[in-house]
Amino acid sequence: MEQPFSSSKVTVEYSDPYDVYKLLAPGLIPRLPLRDLNWQSHAGPLRSISTLHTELVPAGVDYSAIFTPQASPNPKIPAPPDTGAATSRDDGFQPAAIGARAGSSEQQAEPIGGTLRPPAGGAAKERRHQIPGLRRTPYLKVLLVRCDDNDTYKSTTRAEIREWIKNNTAGSPGKTGSNAENHDAFEWLIVHVVLPNSTAATQPRVSGKAPDSSSDSKTTSRWRGGSSTLLEKLRADFNGSTKGAVDRVCQIRIGINDVPYNMLPRVVPAVPTGYTETEQDAEKAWADLIAKFKELILLSFDRRVTQYEEDIKERDAQRSLPGWNFCTFFILKEGLARGFESVGLVEDALVIYDQLSVGLDNIIQEQTVAGSAEAHGGALLSYTEELKERAQKAMAEIAGGQLEFEESEAVDLQVGDKKRLENDSIPISSSKKPYRDLILANKVSLLDFRCYIFARQITLLLRLANAWSSREELLAKLKEQQELVPKGVAPRTPAPKMTEEPENLWHLAEICKRTLEFVPAVSSVMRADIVAAMASVVKGEGAEADPNVSLDPLLSEVIDNMVASFAFSVAQQILAQTSTKALPIPPSTLGTPEAEQKVSIPEPKTMMHPARSSSLRSQSPQAAPRSPIGFPGPSRADDVPAPPYLKAGLEELAAQRAGLCALSRNILEGCGKKRGWTDGWASVPTVGEPDINDMEEVSLDDNDEKAKSKSEITERLQSSVAGVDNALLRTALDNKDDFYRLYETLVDKALRHYTVANHTHAVQANMADLAVLKFHLGEFKEAAFYFYRVIPFYGENGWSLLELSMLVMYARCLKELKRLDDYVNKALRQLLCKAAAAERDRRQQRSQFRLGLTSTTQYPEPSAISGFLADLLEVSGSLDKEVKIPLTSLFCDMGLDGPPFYDDDQDSFSLFFDLHSLLVDEFEATSVSLRISSLSGAAKEIWLQSKGPLTIRPGPNKVKVQSTVMMAGAFEVDQVRLESNKVLLHYERDIRQPVDKAMAVLKNPRINLYQRTNCLDVQLLAARDLQLDKKKSLDLEISTGWNDITSCEVKIKSATGGLRLVMSEAEVIGSPQPTASQGGTFTFGPMRPNTSLKLRFPFTVEIDVLDVAVRAEVTYTTAKGTFTFFKASSVPISLALEVNVQDIFKHEALFSRFSVSTASDSPLRLLKSELHSSDLFESHFGQPSSHPIVVYPKQPASLLYKITRKPGSTLGPKVKKTLYLKLYYTVVQDEIEFLFKQALTTALEPTPLKEFSKVVVSKVLSAVKNGLSADDLEQATLLGELPTSFLSNINWEQQLPSLSPGSIENDTTGTASLPTFLRTWLRAHPTLPLPQPSSAGPSPGNVNTILIPVDVPPVSVVHTADIRLQQPLPTVVASGNSESGGFDDQGYPTVLVNQLLPATLHLKWTRIWDSADGATLAPAATPTSPSAGVVGAGGGGAAARDRDLEFEYEIVAASDTWLVGGRRKGHFVIPAVDSSLAGAGTDADADGGDVVGLSSTPETEAEIPVVLIPLREGYLPFPGVEIREVDGGGAEGDGDGGSGGEGKFVGYGQCETDFKNLGETVRVVADRGKVTVSLDASGTSGGPLVLECEGWATNASRVVV
Repeated sequence: MEQPFSSSKVTVEYSDPYDVYKLLAPGLIPRLPLRDLNWQSHAGPLRSISTLHTELVPAGVDYSAIFTPQASPNPKIPAPPDTGAATSRDDGFQPAAIGARAGSSEQQAEPIGGTLRPPAGGAAKERRHQIPGLRRTPYLKVLLVRCDDNDTYKSTTRAEIREWIKNNTAGSPGKTGSNAENHDAFEWLIVHVVLPNSTAATQPRVSGKAPDSSSDSKTTSRWRGGSSTLLEKLRADFNGSTKGAVDRVCQIRIGINDVPYNMLPRVVPAVPTGYTETEQDAEKAWADLIAKFKELILLSFDRRVTQYEEDIKERDAQRSLPGWNFCTFFILKEGLARGFESVGLVEDALVIYDQLSVGLDNIIQEQTVAGSAEAHGGALLSYTEELKERAQKAMAEIAGGQLEFEESEAVDLQVGDKKRLENDSIPISSSKKPYRDLILANKVSLLDFRCYIFARQITLLLRLANAWSSREELLAKLKEQQELVPKGVAPRTPAPKMTEEPENLWHLAEICKRTLEFVPAVSSVMRADIVAAMASVVKGEGAEADPNVSLDPLLSEVIDNMVASFAFSVAQQILAQTSTKALPIPPSTLGTPEAEQKVSIPEPKTMMHPARSSSLRSQSPQAAPRSPIGFPGPSRADDVPAPPYLKAGLEELAAQRAGLCALSRNILEGCGKKRGWTDGWASVPTVGEPDINDMEEVSLDDNDEKAKSKSEITERLQSSVAGVDNALLRTALDNKDDFYRLYETLVDKALRHYTVANHTHAVQANMADLAVLKFHLGEFKEAAFYFYRVIPFYGENGWSLLELSMLVMYARCLKELKRLDDYVNKALRQLLCKAAAAERDRRQQRSQFRLGLTSTTQYPEPSAISGFLADLLEVSGSLDKEVKIPLTSLFCDMGLDGPPFYDDDQDSFSLFFDLHSLLVDEFEATSVSLRISSLSGAAKEIWLQSKGPLTIRPGPNKVKVQSTVMMAGAFEVDQVRLESNKVLLHYERDIRQPVDKAMAVLKNPRINLYQRTNCLDVQLLAARDLQLDKKKSLDLEISTGWNDITSCEVKIKSATGGLRLVMSEAEVIGSPQPTASQGGTFTFGPMRPNTSLKLRFPFTVEIDVLDVAVRAEVTYTTAKGTFTFFKASSVPISLALEVNVQDIFKHEALFSRFSVSTASDSPLRLLKSELHSSDLFESHFGQPSSHPIVVYPKQPASLLYKITRKPGSTLGPKVKKTLYLKLYYTVVQDEIEFLFKQALTTALEPTPLKEFSKVVVSKVLSAVKNGLSADDLEQATLLGELPTSFLSNINWEQQLPSLSPGSIENDTTGTASLPTFLRTWLRAHPTLPLPQPSSAGPSPGNVNTILIPVDVPPVSVVHTADIRLQQPLPTVVASGNSESGGFDDQGYPTVLVNQLLPATLHLKWTRIWDSADGATLAPAATPTSPSAGVVGAGGGGAAARDRDLEFEYEIVAASDTWLVGGRRKGHFVIPAVDSSLAGAGTDADADGGDVVGLSSTPETEAEIPVVLIPLREGYLPFPGVEIREVDGGGAEGDGDGGSGGEGKFVGYGQCETDFKNLGETVRVVADRGKVTVSLDASGTSGGPLVLECEGWATNASRVVV
């Protein structure tokens, strides 16, 4: 899309014979430029022209003399027009040029005076040039006409218009002529200017149309029929009559306030018409005029483009014909490009220039292949005359003043220096030379040709980018147009406001990109140009230049300087032209940020460089310096707010501008190398090659004076600035300080641009350049600043050697600055780590070499790194903090060498640790420590440490570490520490994180530690004697083994959540007793070898758990040192058995049945049981079993005990009422484990493996516990033996620990392998017989006991109910057998259905089972009418015994079974106990000896007569009897409720009923002695019919029908 600030323009010529332009200009000029034009391209889509500038030129003025004001600060005064030259510079388009100069085809002249008028004598007829590309003619010709009335039009005006059309429209449409005239195609337009107070002003625009007057107009006039307005007459006379003809007439009416008084018509029309022009009509007229301008200009442009395209196509087709000239073709095709440019189609123009550039390259290539410049396309000059002169002056300058050349005058060095510097500051410009004239005359060199094409391309790209130069040109055009308005006349329309439009950064980036491609290409062209020029001087002016001529040092130096100066100037020019505020360049890190053009535009020496006296003015490293990444926004010198930053093209523009800065830096660097000024990289310490002494060049010439003179000449040539015309470059090459100042500025500028472009690698590369330069200049503070930021980047991207070189320089900087902490931690530490990493990589490459792989990687030499380790250790001693370095950064191949080594006669072990040093120097390590952690998840760790200092040498090392801490289990190395002075080399890892074996740092990090048989040991056991009503206890047994202990400290801690050890109640069983104890710590004195003691301590748990763990730490001292033993043991605390009890209360005894079952899958053996009596009760048991009772999980054992109350026992506060059930038992699982332990220990005793009996036993017992199922245990218990085959399938190599070589001594049996021994033992013992313990005398060490408290339930009253039938029974059995008493053969009473059975309900009670302590109960109601006979229940303690208790009985029977008659429900009262008699407890009645008042007597027992009637046949159980307590408020007629009769009495307590008839039945038969039936089907439902039935008791019969 075209940019709104395009600087293109077209020419519009106007003829003003009536001097009315000054009246039209105030309304026309503010409406310019033309906007929003659309042109249909012939070879593409519709093109949009957003803005088209028009230049109004009066007729008769020479167009080549018109000058448009430019933005140049030094406008050129045009020379007088030359008629000869004017004809050669006239083309069909008018391009816009910047900085046109005299003599060029783009020169324009500024008219003298405020208005443009034709010369007095008229202009000579312009001769059309034969090459269309050089012509310049208007697109539109406008005739301004003033005609006040119809008469004047008819008499004079019409004829004048026809004459003007005849003389000025020879090439207009409809005229005859050649097609070549279409190169100058134009359109014409007639503008009728109407003045106020004239007859024409009173006419409407169209006749017969009602006037558009205001609302207050009263009347309107009408024209007479047949009359027409002036506008209609003009259109009828001069517009075409064909359909679709272009309207070439328009009318503009001037307001009365816009016309000077002296120009107003003095005669007012005699006949007023009443017509007035409205503001809307006037605006429509102006819009019509602007629309005609657009339409007619586009018509002209389309015709011109069509003709140009046809000519170009024709000329291009003639390319292969003899005589075809590329320069002529170039001018023709460029004319089309300038035509596109003139109307704002800049992109189309750029495409044409790109095509011309490619065409030039093709022509040069064809001529090179043909070997003759005249072969095709025309010859170009072999060299540029200007370069020849400059080369000669430069050579003369080096020679010392003046230098004589053949056939030429002496060269004066003082002439033209200022002009040369000015020209060289902007080397790329299309107005620098008359390029088009030179091209047309075939007098242009290849260098000028390329420079001109590139200049035109840059100009167009700047316009597309809306660069600042294009905006300045637009402002100049607008100013010019405003100056054309006559003085004293206000513009009718205000000037349009130009809005600030953003720049197109993509096009600016394209300019920089093309420059980076152009500079290398044009440099080689320029070099060949100079060589050809100087060769022509040597051979003669007319001789042909030889491009292969050898160059002498003088000419070679001049050429290098001139090419470098030109390339540097081009880069700086493009940097200046592409600078924009939309590019947020970060501030410089070298000092105060300077403006962008400070290093781009040549200025005096005092202003061209950043002002500084030393580069140490950069920011202090103590403050946080700016990082090259993530800079803040741009910092501008001016206060003009920058537009919002654009994202599109921002990074691309920054990257391309950075490339230009890098190009300038490279040019400067190349010039500096000749003078011995390097960028510092040559002096960078090399660590990748062996030390090789620098070689010196030795001259073989015997003439030393001649060689010395030659070297002096060479040095003088290389230090000369002859040929360097760029002021900035020339100043920088004057001395070393200016050179390095400019070099820093260019590098910093490139760095900042790369930062915006987000090119990380380029940013780091430029920062490295700055760091090396600062180091080279001795500015160590700034060098350290940059090294600190750039070194990590090279390390992460594989530049190891470069990184090491930078680290060496960084270390030297810090050392010079006395920053010892940074010197050690940031420089030496990193340097040694990187050198070690390179050594590690070298070792890996060597292993690949063995496999036939090759590598070209270079590695640092040890001599380059040697000595830094000593500095690290020395300087670290003066630091306050410890220097920590990862051990893996300096060492490799770390791991344990073999299993642990156990020391004899002491509880310690050692490990051998291998590590390979990657350092080039050896050093002394103060100590080497190693930590191993348990793999079981518990926080168990052991530290091992070396004895004394060790010398660590480069290569493999083996270190022995020892520990006096013993802990059994599987461990893994997780920390390694190596200390030397204040340097700590450490390695840490989390053993819980999985590690790939290929990536593992430590080799063989796992070890297994085990307890030897004779070392100190701690065992945690659950107490075998357990009493449930007391706290559970644990036993900790400590055995000293072979240690002769002088002092010992035992610490016991809980290792289970919720477990609380009651150490205040702990006791020591055995000797010696502790000398001190506090909390869980016990201190003991001397202890002899092979002694043991036991610590017993109670415990409690907050939650129910199956197992508890206790951690014991024993620290003991012997003659060989102090040792520590850790052990965490777990024991089950859940009960092995369960006991349930069922009580049956009788009047005189209590029967308790105990059910004993196992609580686990293992069976148990019940050896013996005892129920211990109490002060109140005694127990009785039958004959005990002669062998142990085996209890299986699904087959519990049952124990029945009879409990009676001791005679004469009384209740009291100190009377013990609880009985204790004591069970002696063994668990089969424990028996099996003990059996394996004993068998394995016995088998290992005579072998060399006896020291490993503990570890073997622990592994086997673990396998036994996990391998035996419940069925296996039951089967082994039944068979009495256990097969060992289930242990044969276990991989014992993984289960049993590896052994050290010195762990087995005097191995003569050949059983040095624990897995081998175990498999041999399993084959020899296929089964193990289980022990059969005896219940008569169990061994206390193998038998567990449990003491269970048994409380007799406190039953207040036990009732005994008995229903007794009256004897003898009147029954049918009695008739046959009088002695049977009514009972059948089986002893069941036999009665008839519905027979009346007299019976007696016998009730009695006892209170002997009321053993509850005195309880506070609610006061009982005192009965007023107690029953005579009482047997009751109640109680509830002393309060219940001290009062009468009332109960209710009820005989309950099913309604279809028994019919109960008599007193089946009633109340009875149990009298209170006589406290005086009951307290004595010695008096007894005469019958049963019961305690007085505690049991019923015959006098207090009740016998209640009832009648029972059976209702159905069968064996019927006796009716039941229910006895319930009676509430105090519910008794009939007695007592109050204890609270005013409102409340009810609470229960007496628990009572039991012993129903003696439970399980007894009565046989009931039907009263049928004889039955007569009929066998036919006349009965109910077709059955037999009963005819007659006789009963048992009488002979009467009944007849049933």
